Amino acid sequence: MRAVLHLFDFQQKVNYTTEILSGLTVALALVPEAVAFAMIAGLSPLTGLYAAFMMGLVTSIFGGRPGMISGATGAVAIVLVALVESHGVEYIFATVVLAGIIQFLAGLLKLGKLMRLVPHPVIFGFVNGLAIIIFMSQLDQFKDPTGNWLTGESLYIILGLVFLTMLIIWGLPKLTKVFPASLAAILIVFGIVFLLDIDTKTVGDMASIEGGFPPFHIPDVNYSLETFMLILPYASIVAGVGLIESLLTLNIVDEITETRGKSNKEAMAQGAANILSGLFSGMGGCAMIGQSLINVSNGARARLSGIVASILLLCFVVFGSGLIEMVPMAALTGLMIMVSIGTFEWASLRTLNKFPVPDVIVMILVTLVTVFLHNLALAVLVGVIIAALVFAWENSKRIRARKYIDDKGIKHYEIYGPLFFASTAIFDSKFDVMNDPEEVMIDFTESRVADMSAIEALNKLTERYHKYGKKVYIRNLSSSSHKKLIKADKMINVNIVGEPKSKSDEDY
Repeated sequence: MRAVLHLFDFQQKVNYTTEILSGLTVALALVPEAVAFAMIAGLSPLTGLYAAFMMGLVTSIFGGRPGMISGATGAVAIVLVALVESHGVEYIFATVVLAGIIQFLAGLLKLGKLMRLVPHPVIFGFVNGLAIIIFMSQLDQFKDPTGNWLTGESLYIILGLVFLTMLIIWGLPKLTKVFPASLAAILIVFGIVFLLDIDTKTVGDMASIEGGFPPFHIPDVNYSLETFMLILPYASIVAGVGLIESLLTLNIVDEITETRGKSNKEAMAQGAANILSGLFSGMGGCAMIGQSLINVSNGARARLSGIVASILLLCFVVFGSGLIEMVPMAALTGLMIMVSIGTFEWASLRTLNKFPVPDVIVMILVTLVTVFLHNLALAVLVGVIIAALVFAWENSKRIRARKYIDDKGIKHYEIYGPLFFASTAIFDSKFDVMNDPEEVMIDFTESRVADMSAIEALNKLTERYHKYGKKVYIRNLSSSSHKKLIKADKMINVNIVGEPKSKSDEDY
């Protein structure tokens, strides 16, 4: 048995007790989340539960981040709502399979490294937004079936049970870490409710989770170009949202555990999991930051916890639905509120006055887009674009020129800073074309030609000098800058002096 477990964990040292107990806790927390997300998408609860099982199992075994939990998520559910309403569940399965193929190809092409382009303020905003969403999603437990807030005894009971859960999760680790605090809280609250016969919401009040093993099912759709073009936009969004949320969650778990996951491997695992989810009647999904943090905070660091969580979740559906449906929602609500508190980057608030203003704006904007639009891909994209524009603006102001005339009467311009689209106007202002001597030398030792706008700026500058009958020479280009100008030789008339520098652009 231990040999098999070692195989699952790729020879990583495993605390089996911690991993198994944490897996049980995660499995309990997955049930209401999977049911809720399936209902948001207009699907049956089993569709969400099957997705949670398949996503969790495949990514736990083959993913790039041991300890990270995947399952059905709200981000994916929101994307699928319109397709469910217009074409039905079979098109959802086909969409999830196509999304999985896209994700697998992204990992195969090693596009996971693009996550390096996501700046820290964007990650802060993303995490804070998710923490707020997790918290706000728990507020529905304090409402009655008609949507009105609970009052009187019902409200006091659920508040008391939620606070008791939170108190146990907060206080137990101060006494002992032998047993996961979150699982202890669920069991204690469950025992109190059962023994005292307290009337409060349970998992069964949401929906029945009784079912069998996920059935293999090829999506029953019309396999044609028209169908492909119909589901492609949805599949692309699901794939993008899933990869962004999964890889950002991977980065967050990396920071907590002080280890490094493999983003491309995770992308391929997410893709394979979604393909199988669609073929086994699941709604698809991605990494779940809340459940991942529950798992990590319990001390789980290996693949075993995720595998246990997935298998136990299926056991709940097949064998233990009656027992799990008796679990009080108050216990799971308290657990998720503690997760939201732990997820929020409180340090980002304490250091607001120490961050550069553009970074603060990016962080707040990403948080707001995440919370109010529930569009994680858009939030991250907006943050990256704004951060990139700010970076470009700041770098555009750094270009400068040192000028002197040598004993031969040649005027030298030594350029410092990158020449790219945002710095071309300042670059052009450095030259005195009318008053310069007959020959001008532009030295790029401490600069580089970064893009087409830079090439065009050089072209216009040399044309201005040529109008006055003056010659312009360019020297000490980096190898990549030299190649750009050589490729554009039919579009630009410049005199390049000497061979390109052997150093790479990263040296400048």
